[in-house]
Amino acid sequence: MSLLVGAISIGLVLTFLALGIFISLRVFKFADITAEGSFALGGASAAILLVTGVNPLLATLVAVVSGFLAGMATGLLNTRLKVHELLSGILVMTALYSINLRVMGKSNVSLLNAETLFTPLQRLVDKMYGPEAYSIILGWKLSSFDLAACLGVFLVAVVIAWLLNLFFRTHIGTAMRATGDNPQMIRALGQDTNTMLILGLGLSNALIALSGALLAQFQGFADVQMGIGMMVWGIASLIIGEALIGIRSTAMSIVAAVSGSIVFRLLVSIALRWGLNPNDLKLITAVFVLLALALPGFLDKIKRTEGRPSA
Repeated sequence: MSLLVGAISIGLVLTFLALGIFISLRVFKFADITAEGSFALGGASAAILLVTGVNPLLATLVAVVSGFLAGMATGLLNTRLKVHELLSGILVMTALYSINLRVMGKSNVSLLNAETLFTPLQRLVDKMYGPEAYSIILGWKLSSFDLAACLGVFLVAVVIAWLLNLFFRTHIGTAMRATGDNPQMIRALGQDTNTMLILGLGLSNALIALSGALLAQFQGFADVQMGIGMMVWGIASLIIGEALIGIRSTAMSIVAAVSGSIVFRLLVSIALRWGLNPNDLKLITAVFVLLALALPGFLDKIKRTEGRPSA
């Protein structure tokens, strides 16, 4: 697989992770650590159903529902039992590790011989171009699976981003955004902010589980530890996208999350191609996010210091 197409495909798969982090972190201002558990839960749920012969679409939908329930569990702990938001996410994430092991029955599940969402597209490409297809992107030679996966994930990403933008224009979507911006006002208008938070975290983790399910089908296996570091990965995608696109509206924020995920994966792929040790990947990602979070405040401090009149 070429560097460009591979990076774009994985970036598109992780787009749903970035969108889920966007909902919890930007819409609700909720640092939801559940993401790392629900990502693996989506991959585990889809994988174990696929190897038993379940329809790929149904298996993926089950993965999405499982992520939704995991997010709701975190919301219930926070709103009903008054557990701190960070601790509630950690508790659910920790519980999901054992649940994922129970679901898969072992630490990883192979999907090499299983029917996935990309299989019908791969067959279509095979009929049109033969076992190997030629991409028009710089004339690079791609296998039918590479091309089918890239096109399939692109279509799903466009549809999900469009539906999410429409959702945030509905009454419930507007109430969710307002809950994150001004919960006191929403309560004064008679809306239950706790319910909005529970549903919002459910939606967030449903998208994250979808990302995990698609990644498992794309790479051909699901692993119980595949969610480790995904929270940081999603935040990094958001930061890059917001720096490139801006956050003038909800629609632009969604576009920023999508583009940031692709650009970040491209940067990672280029770094790996230039000789970065894969063992250092998560460390470099964490350092990058730290710098991106600290840099705006540091630059603002410099501007204030330069603007002070000399004694």
